[in-house]
Amino acid sequence: MFKTMTQRLFDLFSRNLPRRLIRRSPMLEENIQPAIGQAVPLSVAQHSQACARASAEQLYAKFGSHFEGLTEGEAAAIREVVGANQTDDQQPAPWWQHLWICYRNPFNLLLTILALVSYATEDIKATLVISSMVVISTLMRFIQEARSNKAADALKAMVSNTATVLRCDEQSGRSEQLELPINQLVPGDLVKLSAGDMIPADLRILSAKDLFISQAALTGESLPVEKQANSRMPEDCDPLEQDTLCFMGTNVVSGTAMAMVIATGGQTWFGQLAERVIQQDEQPNAFQSGISKVSWLLIRFMMVMTPIVLLINGYTKGDWWEAALFSLSVAVGLTPEMLPMIVTSTLAKGAVKLSRQKVIVKHLDAIQNFGAMDILCTDKTGTLTQDKIILERHTDVLGSPSDSVLHLAWLNSYHQTGLKNLLDVAVLESAEAIQAGKNFNRYLKIDEIPFDFDRRRMSVVVSEAEDHHRLICKGALEEILSICTLVQLNDETVPLTEQLLTRIRLITDDLNQQGLRVVAVAHKVMPSNTRDYAVADESSLILAGYIAFLDPPKESTAPALKALQNKGVTVKILTGDNPLVARKVCKDVGLAVDHILIGSEVERLGDAELAAVALKTSVFAKLAPLHKERIVRVLREQGHVVGFMGDGINDAPALRAADIGISVDSAVDIAKEAADIILLEKSLMVLEQGVTEGRRTFANMLKYIKMTASSNFGNVFSVLVASAFLPFLPMLPLHLLVQNLIYDVSQVAIPFDNVDEEQLAKPQRWNAGDIGRFMVFFGPISSVFDILTFSLMWWVFKANTPDMQTLFQSGWFIEGLLSQTLIVHMIRTRKVPFIQSRASWSLCFMTLAVVVTGIALIFSPAAGFLQLQALPLSYFPWLVVILGGYMVMTQGVKGFFVRRYGWQ
Repeated sequence: MFKTMTQRLFDLFSRNLPRRLIRRSPMLEENIQPAIGQAVPLSVAQHSQACARASAEQLYAKFGSHFEGLTEGEAAAIREVVGANQTDDQQPAPWWQHLWICYRNPFNLLLTILALVSYATEDIKATLVISSMVVISTLMRFIQEARSNKAADALKAMVSNTATVLRCDEQSGRSEQLELPINQLVPGDLVKLSAGDMIPADLRILSAKDLFISQAALTGESLPVEKQANSRMPEDCDPLEQDTLCFMGTNVVSGTAMAMVIATGGQTWFGQLAERVIQQDEQPNAFQSGISKVSWLLIRFMMVMTPIVLLINGYTKGDWWEAALFSLSVAVGLTPEMLPMIVTSTLAKGAVKLSRQKVIVKHLDAIQNFGAMDILCTDKTGTLTQDKIILERHTDVLGSPSDSVLHLAWLNSYHQTGLKNLLDVAVLESAEAIQAGKNFNRYLKIDEIPFDFDRRRMSVVVSEAEDHHRLICKGALEEILSICTLVQLNDETVPLTEQLLTRIRLITDDLNQQGLRVVAVAHKVMPSNTRDYAVADESSLILAGYIAFLDPPKESTAPALKALQNKGVTVKILTGDNPLVARKVCKDVGLAVDHILIGSEVERLGDAELAAVALKTSVFAKLAPLHKERIVRVLREQGHVVGFMGDGINDAPALRAADIGISVDSAVDIAKEAADIILLEKSLMVLEQGVTEGRRTFANMLKYIKMTASSNFGNVFSVLVASAFLPFLPMLPLHLLVQNLIYDVSQVAIPFDNVDEEQLAKPQRWNAGDIGRFMVFFGPISSVFDILTFSLMWWVFKANTPDMQTLFQSGWFIEGLLSQTLIVHMIRTRKVPFIQSRASWSLCFMTLAVVVTGIALIFSPAAGFLQLQALPLSYFPWLVVILGGYMVMTQGVKGFFVRRYGWQ
């Protein structure tokens, strides 16, 4: 939901928004419900300012809420009035608006103009045929998109974000925490926040601990800002600067909080900005730009060739009116009106098929980028490894087993309320198994200092006696060592000397080389004269020892890496873990590691130097979030299509920077929102299947585009030749329209076609130059055999006078229709069609249907209405020879083309 919108918000408003107030259309002016007691304020800014300064009691009274939270009945009543917590860009369009969107592509608009011209000239038959083409194209796209949207909504519901909400049980009156979809939130709801959460609505903080929020989506500020329950800001400051408010679309970087929802959906700051943004012209992505370039290439070609056809026919025939009608029909024939439907159908089919392979596509356009991806950057944990972390060892500083270290680690993991990761889960499970029966409940939690990715550690403060508190800190080894001055050796506490430091690093390096992830544990006793602790208190600690975790590699990782490599995708590991652990895991899964680049080295390199090194480096370790984002960005700047796979808060910047962000359904909210594709199984093998399907989808779209471009070019060339030499039109306008209509209907099977394995072996990207080259090479081939058909009808069947023009036109009608249909089979593969590569049964069926329909048409009673006539049976052996020659020549040119330019 937020990735596209926040990026557009940032692009459009970051230059002048940071201190800008939005005073938009009025909010709801009636009471939400009688219990609220007053109307919602008239503007977002006024409403936010009022809530920012209000006390908790005033907020409960204002929104009719309670300390225990709203009941479900109260929430439902409020939702009836204010609506679902959705911004305008998320609301499904009404059917009539969707139908209009399906109609208003440039091809349909062009055909509509041609239909109106035909009607004005009283050419009713042409009007009916052209109108039928518009209706069929629009309805097919409408039906396909409705089906795909319904499927996409069902798929996205599987990975929808939730919020932790306090709701009051109507029977017992007790408060309970529920995980609810964010669209169910209403003003007055109480929401619990922790690291990694998306802010689901505009919120007023009621209580907070070291809460830092990233507001870049709204303000462009790159650094997180601290939020708290009691404001320290002046009353007249910008609402976006209020330190008691959090806004929809932002995310929690660190800390915890309890907050009240003060606005939802379109009444939020984000919703008001979204309303403005969706009225702006949306910037197309790479896929949309590619489709647009191809579309306008064909339209420009049509606009150039149509006047030429008009001039030649008008000059040679002397009937400018008939020539104008014919040129209009040529324009219709050159219009690829089925392109939007083919694109939608192909993408929708790809999305549904990917869902069966446990890949959920949030944005259909991302499928093409999936297939085009040539570099995949991914974290190590859970991707290369099993993501089932086991606490393998708990040792003192010298490496001997120590239950006291496990005890300290358990206290830290149990009492922290921030983002509990798999390391904490492993600690809690191991402590329960090893120290069952021991009383840990005698410890009372006093405070905590949450984890963040700069410190890479977190602390809790507990008390087991009234006269002192104990601060327990666990985190990355180097970060813990930096705040330790003492070491616990057996029952003694000794200074941390250089000699001890060297010994500690030897012991931990040995653990790392065994593939164990080492987390250091430290503590200190403090007087009990305060209950509010901060990062500054993490100093002069005593190093107690280490807890070491094992995350064994997946059995599927090695074959998956090999499969991706065979598909032309280079895998790069970007991890915050120790380089020794990263090297060991990569070695176990068969990933070659010549050199590991660490975060401090990334800092020292300029962008140009980093780009050169990044292309040659396969493993990056000890990276901060912005290091990952920078590596992805410099790789993209080198012309690569880069995917990034991540599931943590620290992965969000890189997910947004990548061409295609990939996350998993178990990821934190901010990672799922930043991603384009969600995996229901965190596996490179699933990813490899998704890449293959992305390429198959793109290949089928390309078939239609290549076929349309080359066929249109050949048809116009044939028309120009025939118009210059024939005393009559080579085909009536009505014939061209009917031929195009029959042919268009047959193209609905293209999205379901098979694709050769060779086309799936490497990344595929839009290449307008290749499409133009293909058109020039293969278009004239059909013209050669069209001209042979003209010669056949002129000299063999004597259709060389105006009286015999119906016979001539019927002969070219059949040959043109069948050759256009066969071109799909010729260009769908670089191999020999029907023998080395077979089309899907649906495409074969549609091809046969076109052949039967076309031939049956000239022998049916409708032939007279269409001004066609039955062809002599002696025509058909000639037709077989012409079509056979056409296929042989196309195959020969195709072989030359493949050797010279390759085959996308």
